[in-house]
Amino acid sequence: MTSCGCLVVEQVEDHGGGGDARGKGNARGRAGCGCGVCAWDRRFETIFPIYVMGSSRARALLDLAAGDPIWEAVKSEARSEAEKEPVLSSFLYASVLSHDCLERALSFVLANRLEDPTLLATQLIDIFNDVMMNDVDIRRSIRLDAQAFKGRDPSCAQYSWALLYLKGYHSLQSYRIAHVLWNQGRKVLALALQSRISEVFAVDIHPAAKIGEGILLDHGTGLVIGETAVVGNWVSLMQGVTLGGTGKEHGDRHPKIGQGAFLGAGATILGNINVGEGAMIAAGSLVLKHVPPHSMAVGNPAKVVGYTEKEDPSLSMKHDARRDYFEQVAGSFSEDRSNGKCLLCKKCCELQLR
Repeated sequence: MTSCGCLVVEQVEDHGGGGDARGKGNARGRAGCGCGVCAWDRRFETIFPIYVMGSSRARALLDLAAGDPIWEAVKSEARSEAEKEPVLSSFLYASVLSHDCLERALSFVLANRLEDPTLLATQLIDIFNDVMMNDVDIRRSIRLDAQAFKGRDPSCAQYSWALLYLKGYHSLQSYRIAHVLWNQGRKVLALALQSRISEVFAVDIHPAAKIGEGILLDHGTGLVIGETAVVGNWVSLMQGVTLGGTGKEHGDRHPKIGQGAFLGAGATILGNINVGEGAMIAAGSLVLKHVPPHSMAVGNPAKVVGYTEKEDPSLSMKHDARRDYFEQVAGSFSEDRSNGKCLLCKKCCELQLR
């Protein structure tokens, strides 16, 4: 068995055209041109320094000499844990140390979680390996997601914990495989995987949904994402979030979540509406209308109660703000609005305090 090596993304200097949830078509050069795209990229390269975003023209390369820091960290952590807890040494060897790359280790872990009497682990390993070893987007995403889990979830102290124990990470990577199969026309197999993922992890993501990179599914339990939903890069979703449709209409009927948004526990977002970039949806909120970028929506039905652009909530994970905080932010926003500095459109935002 030969090593799969490391995923390295070429640097691209131009910005290209419009992109999708995975960042394709939004090439991000490192030279500072003063645009918002470059500023966003420089910001995230400090957080995700190894596996930077690519574009539709940026092709991933297999560079055996470059190494794979996340995979090296996972192996080192597994060796250390095996020494500390000998009873788990066989598990850690089979799950991590017997493999030559992160993709094959992840295939083994997922296959053994999702197997059933009629869909054997050996069959799933072959399917998962074939998908991941031949799809450069997944190979980048599994690493960016691992960094998101370790960087944003205080209970995830090691990369290996995400790989081995966190069902939010497992369900997300299983979805990614099902999504590739769906796009390959293998829709029955993709739906079979979706059903099994829902049964095992209590996470129901339609394989046709589009989800970006650097995603955190914290806990994951009760998460539902519908067929035409789109989730941008760097989004954090807590347990019990629903991105659903309304009625029985066909076509594009599910929410679109902008990059850097944070969706609190139990938040329900229904219909073909937009949650703007860097927005925060408070826990338990019911969202039925568009939410402007960098705003905070609270309540049932949700209303915009404030606006901030200092920090993206998906990265800070600060979602426990009390009423006095919202009042302070709303007061600052109201003052800026009266001075003609409001960046929110009047159609989308009506300042209300509960």
